[in-house]
Amino acid sequence: MAKKTTRPAAKAKKRKSAPKSSSKPASRRRATAADIKALKAAKAGKAAKRKSVTAQAKADAAAAHGEIRPWTRAEVSEAFRRFQSVDPAPKGELQHVNPFTLLVAVVLSAQATDAGVNKATPALFAAADTPEKMVALGEAQVRDFIKTIGLYRNKAKNVIALSERLIAEYGGEVPGEREALEKLPGVGRKTANVVLNMAFAQPTMAVDTHVFRVSNRTGLAPGKNPLEVELKLLEAIPAEFMMHAHHWLILHGRYVCLARKPLCEKCIIADLCRWPGKMTLAA
Repeated sequence: MAKKTTRPAAKAKKRKSAPKSSSKPASRRRATAADIKALKAAKAGKAAKRKSVTAQAKADAAAAHGEIRPWTRAEVSEAFRRFQSVDPAPKGELQHVNPFTLLVAVVLSAQATDAGVNKATPALFAAADTPEKMVALGEAQVRDFIKTIGLYRNKAKNVIALSERLIAEYGGEVPGEREALEKLPGVGRKTANVVLNMAFAQPTMAVDTHVFRVSNRTGLAPGKNPLEVELKLLEAIPAEFMMHAHHWLILHGRYVCLARKPLCEKCIIADLCRWPGKMTLAA
């Protein structure tokens, strides 16, 4: 408990000479009455109730076509304040030991689950945790390590190719620039965003299927494609929440706002959510 109370004070003291706003840091803000009510309702499993399967299907169809009204900035702030109160420092679930292994893990996670990747990578990273060791391991052995992961043949080829590129062009180090990352084999915008956020502490927004679903279904940031959703989220989410925002949304989509049967009764943002497939009980 001591660390949690002293840590914000230490940061405030360190930045004393810098200009700052008169508002309290996000980690110390008090929840509103609406926040407290919503959190209690979610904890009791009474936040909201799903409608019929037919109504849910129609609601998701409406969400997919961008028919749900977007949230206000005040609603966005309330939602992320609640996420923060429940999980102040969320972390990605992919296991890694350094920026290189993080990059490899994210590349391997394309069209695969984090759990599935985590079963294969500990042995791989024990054998090769640098680009040099990965290249020395060779594509055939990489395939053997990751053969339980979908599309493992092509992914093994990409892992070796990106390792060779890192050695040839970046001295074996993972670059901290989006343009450089996206030039690596097997690396797209989402992968680059994850690496930039987790390895280089940049406030990026990685839009995977979970973030895309939550953003469209709730009305948080409706968009027709991942890039559109990403840009809307970057514009809507207050800067104070951006560092952890994509983790909060991914975890919410993975464990609460499920694709087929969302757990609306346990949703801490049910009263803010505009999804027509549920009835809010906490309001």
